Amino acid sequence: MRRIATRRQFLQGLATLPLLAGSSGLSSARQGVAGIATAAKGQRPNILLVMVDDMGFSDVGCYGGEIETPNLDALANGGVRFSQFYNCARCCPTRASLLTGMYPHRAGIGYMEPHNRYNRPIVQKLGIPEYQGALRQDCVTLPEALRAAGYHTWMTGKWHVGARDGERPWERGFARSFGILGGAGNHFRPGTALWEDGQPVAAPDDYYSTDAFSAYAARCIRETPAGQPFFDYVAYTAPHWPIQAHAQDIARYRGRYRDGWDVIRRNRLRKLKQQGILPAATRLSPRHPESYPWQEADQPDMELRMAVYAAMIHRMDHGVGELRQALRDAGRERNTLVLFLSDNGGCAEPYGRNAAHPIPPGPAESDTGVFLPWANASNTPFRLFKHWMHEGGIATPLIASWPEHIPAGAVQRNQTGHVKDIMATCLDAAGVVPPQARQGRPAQPGDGRSLLPSMRDPGFAANETLFWEHEGNRAVREGNWKLVSVYNQIHEQMNRVGAGRRTGQWELYHLATDRTELLDLADAHPDRVRAMVAQYEAWAAELGVRDWESLLRLGGYHQLD
Repeated sequence: MRRIATRRQFLQGLATLPLLAGSSGLSSARQGVAGIATAAKGQRPNILLVMVDDMGFSDVGCYGGEIETPNLDALANGGVRFSQFYNCARCCPTRASLLTGMYPHRAGIGYMEPHNRYNRPIVQKLGIPEYQGALRQDCVTLPEALRAAGYHTWMTGKWHVGARDGERPWERGFARSFGILGGAGNHFRPGTALWEDGQPVAAPDDYYSTDAFSAYAARCIRETPAGQPFFDYVAYTAPHWPIQAHAQDIARYRGRYRDGWDVIRRNRLRKLKQQGILPAATRLSPRHPESYPWQEADQPDMELRMAVYAAMIHRMDHGVGELRQALRDAGRERNTLVLFLSDNGGCAEPYGRNAAHPIPPGPAESDTGVFLPWANASNTPFRLFKHWMHEGGIATPLIASWPEHIPAGAVQRNQTGHVKDIMATCLDAAGVVPPQARQGRPAQPGDGRSLLPSMRDPGFAANETLFWEHEGNRAVREGNWKLVSVYNQIHEQMNRVGAGRRTGQWELYHLATDRTELLDLADAHPDRVRAMVAQYEAWAAELGVRDWESLLRLGGYHQLD
């Protein structure tokens, strides 16, 4: 294992290997992915795709938050913000969809990677492609398609869609990569989890994940030869637990949360309305039943938790500033499509809550999360969290900036979008026809479609019916109507999310007038419910979605109520 003593040497050494996307590398990539064609419409754009981990809808400043995110705010002011964009409610499925342009089941990750005692039995005992826990070999990835078309492809941060031979980033289209293969880890002390270009690397003592990922991604931008376009995928692990941050960043936010989550939620909704992200009539969902009044909280502890969480997002935004500066230094800012989003809603998992002798959140020695009351605030004004298909689990910011092609300062309120649309959007921008084969075999067609028309014209909308399923939680969105079902409502024992028998019936909401899903109209519109259920069942059958209780019986969760 290569070890570098200091952080400066570490960052300097991250990009010392020769480019792998030169003439021979490009030839090899073209042989692996068939059907590539590029449009000759001027200079092809660079693409910078930034995704954060476990961040709520309203955390950043340009989506109502009080956290200081000047670089994301600048991108938003120079581009377009989407009001109705969706992920897949969980890290692995979202990343699978992002990288393949498909619904996650079609891409091979109908549940999760087989990395723990809960999901390993499902993957191993089921043995079918839709739940194999890694990207399928008959899926062309976005970096594979772009690399075959002449792009330099770089990946930084969290992978989490396959860790075995043939599944890793350097085997799925990225010429250069640096980060972690798994889903989470200590932000200061990653141990043996770090990889660069297929080789383990040891971090220096003063390592911090967000800083290292930002520096590597900025170096990728600077080292791409002039005249060659790049695709730079930056998958930050912040603000995923364990919540850890630099002491100076934490100090910046101490005291800002002394009034508690109810005040923060009201303030954020007011800003979301002022910014035009949500309609003026939007109602704030009630505080979650398993939250509690601020007066009953351990206020010093809970105030610190949110300060650390905010510090992590603040440091991530600082890293986005490094990337913007690298674009300016390289003269690439105006012809770079920048996309920013989160992989799921805020996380209510009680990670570290029951530790016998907990260390306060923040330093490398701490090992805990932000907890449910603050996750409820992160998802303002919506209900529920990561895992679930209500808006709090699947609604994400989407910022798109491309100065040469996208108008500045717009809010797209009409177009719904899904993370599966990212690949089609990027290929459209690059003038690349979606590949039809991979490694000599037919490739599955994608499910997504380009959002470029709705980015260029905020008044444009061409919406389609969208579908979701994860751990038995299900949803359909058709126009302004959303049908949603909660599999299990046990939140207090979050280690059993998805366990037990189904408790939720289908609920129906009209999102144009009730985005926060407060008025269930299922009883008033039984015909619509039946029609949308039929659509869901047809989609589930096409994609190979399995009944969640049947999966539980395979041993994924050993406790059934």
